Amino acid sequence: MLLDGDAWRRTFDAYERDAWRFEAQPTYTMPEEAESVARFLRREPKPVDHNARWHERVRGYVASGRSIGRVRVVRRPLTDYQRYQIAWGIPGNVAAGEGIRILDVTCEDYGLPLSGTDWWMFDEERVVHLNYRPDGTQISREVFAGDTHPYLEWKRFALAHSVPFSEYVKEIE
Repeated sequence: MLLDGDAWRRTFDAYERDAWRFEAQPTYTMPEEAESVARFLRREPKPVDHNARWHERVRGYVASGRSIGRVRVVRRPLTDYQRYQIAWGIPGNVAAGEGIRILDVTCEDYGLPLSGTDWWMFDEERVVHLNYRPDGTQISREVFAGDTHPYLEWKRFALAHSVPFSEYVKEIE
């Protein structure tokens, strides 16, 4: 089943305990971010309200007793988009309460699924694939109806081999 617009928002917001994302694309091409990425690349200051709607949602999830997090996969040299995320996106997400870890796969990919599909796992029971073109444009969101065991193992493995965002930033400074 494909999820768009309101159906995606309802599916996302319905989780009860834990929402977790495996985020592996080197670049995301999203129209709503295009101007922010361009400003970052021009070395302009980050707007005070950058990503405010997402931060509000994250704070709401956390305030209701739910957790939200992700492992962001990177490979050096970092892409312009990854540098944008690290400088402008991730710090505000972490401050809002999202648990973000970084998995650097420069030397080893750990056998993880790193091409074309990211995914969200909700309550360790439901998986939604986020499908992408090679340029980082999202094609679709699709409810996965199969066995979630491999996803639980990939999550466990990604968490075990990643580092907290704050630690990763110290390594690259």
